Amino acid sequence: MMRAVLFDLDDTLLDQEGASAVAVVAWAATFGVTDAGVAGRWAGISHRHYRRYQRREITFTGQRRDRVREFLGREMTDADADELFAGYLERYEAGWSIFGDAVPALRRARAAGLAVGILTNGEESQQRRKVDRFGLADEIDLLVASSVLPAGKPDPRAFTYAVGLLGTAPADTLMVGNSLGKDVLGAQNAGLPAVLLDRADAHPDAGVRRVRSLDELTF
Repeated sequence: MMRAVLFDLDDTLLDQEGASAVAVVAWAATFGVTDAGVAGRWAGISHRHYRRYQRREITFTGQRRDRVREFLGREMTDADADELFAGYLERYEAGWSIFGDAVPALRRARAAGLAVGILTNGEESQQRRKVDRFGLADEIDLLVASSVLPAGKPDPRAFTYAVGLLGTAPADTLMVGNSLGKDVLGAQNAGLPAVLLDRADAHPDAGVRRVRSLDELTF
């Protein structure tokens, strides 16, 4: 019997990828970097270094610095990297937006009598700002960010920790997220059922339960 549901945050409830793409194009232009591949290159660099942070190979601040250094292709002090990253961060946070199907899905889960949580790979204070900006705190029972955990998703400990806080069992807790590896396969490896949110229809043959919109979720 399903007793709870965990949602991913970035690119599941909030459009993180879109905000990042717009922000980096404007930010990179201040350095004269204007080629068509700016957003894709930044995304690849960001994902690689963020995975290092999730494995706790570097700190959260360290991954930010390494992203800037690699993207601009030059050595710089930590202070310089922090200052440069701040220009991107300001634009990125200004561009946050929520998907239209997010709040209705959270409310349907609540109406079905389920406990509702967010399990996100991110730094807690930043992720909480996202939740607070869009009024999601009133729609959920729990926010768990990976910065308070030994490792982020897909590490089974992330799911086990969140389930423990909800007071449910893995088999009774559904995970919903946009990442096949981190959210769906990670959850399944921890004993949770999972649904892949595949807005772009990128994984038609994934062999997992899949929806194109949160509007398709039933509880």
